[in-house]
Order: sequence, then C-alpha cells, then structure tokens
Amino acid sequence: MRVLGVDPGLTRCGIGVVEGRVGAALSAVAVEVVRTPASDEVAQRLLAIEVALSDALVRYEPDVVAVERVFSQNNVSTVMGTAQASGIAMVAAARRGLPVALHTPSEVKAAVTGNGRADKAQVTAMVTRLLALETAPRPADAADALALAICHVWRGTSTGRLEAAAAAQRRTAGPVRTAAEPLRSRLPGRYAR
Repeated sequence: MRVLGVDPGLTRCGIGVVEGRVGAALSAVAVEVVRTPASDEVAQRLLAIEVALSDALVRYEPDVVAVERVFSQNNVSTVMGTAQASGIAMVAAARRGLPVALHTPSEVKAAVTGNGRADKAQVTAMVTRLLALETAPRPADAADALALAICHVWRGTSTGRLEAAAAAQRRTAGPVRTAAEPLRSRLPGRYAR
C-alpha cells in the first residue's frame, strides 16, 4: 500500500509518502514541505498548496491519502488555515478518485510511538527509526506527514480488512430483521409499512 500523508497547514504543509504493509518493513518514498508566505493572499496560498498536492498525487500515485483531522485549538486563525489546507488535500484526492482517511494527532502519535501524548521530538525520532532514514526529516511538518502515512498503513489496513469482512458477512447473512418488524406486521393499514 502506498499512502500519501498530509500534515495540513497554511504556512507549512507537510507531504510524506510511505509504502509498505502491516508486518513488513516500511519505506519512505518522498517527503517535502510546501511553504507559503504569510504576506500572500490566502487564496494564492491555498492555490500553491493545491498545485503542490496535485503534483504529488500524480508523481507518487498513492492508493490512499491520509490527512490529519483538524482539532480545536485556542488560536482560531491557526485552526482556520489548517482546516482550509486540509480541505484542499481532501478535494485534490477526491478529484482523482482516491480514498481519504482522517486521523487525529493522538491516533498518529499512538500508532508511531505507542503514546498518544508523545511530543514532536519523539514522533520525529520514531519516524526516522521506522523508515530507516539516515537523517531526521525536518521541519516537524515533514516528520508529521510521514507519521500520518505510517499510521494509515498500520491502522487503515487492519480497519479496511475488518470493514471488508463485515461487509462480506452482511452479504451472506441476508437481510437483517429489526426488533420493530414484528410490531409493524400487527399495525393496521397505512402504519404497517
């Protein structure tokens, strides 16, 4: 599975591509950080992020795009920029028919370090180790994008298998009767639908 991870941000947007599967070694395919100057108009900054993400999707041909789920912070302007960049990533993936997975920061930290409250230095150290990189990815947005991709390879693959198994079971089990069906059959006329 090849996953393109996006650590969304208006000033710095991390893009990391990881390839691998559960139980096998992972490899880093690419990592970059798209930077946009704060002096530019927001629309131009978002356009620059969209162009870079679209280019990465064409160049690296991922199977899925994993984006950090935006969470509430005290700084509303930071959340707005992050949410806007996140939306750009989701639209770019959807335009190409790619599935999008959202992972919270604590899910990513737990998947990569075993601790949902790990700090950025711990995440960077584990990403470097897990991907057998010679040097740590910098800045932290680069490491976070790779961590998102790693998280999805490990969590998304098992979640996908569980969902596929549940869907297969539903197909073979036939229609599911609800508890209300026996009652509906006893209702008069127009209510018995």
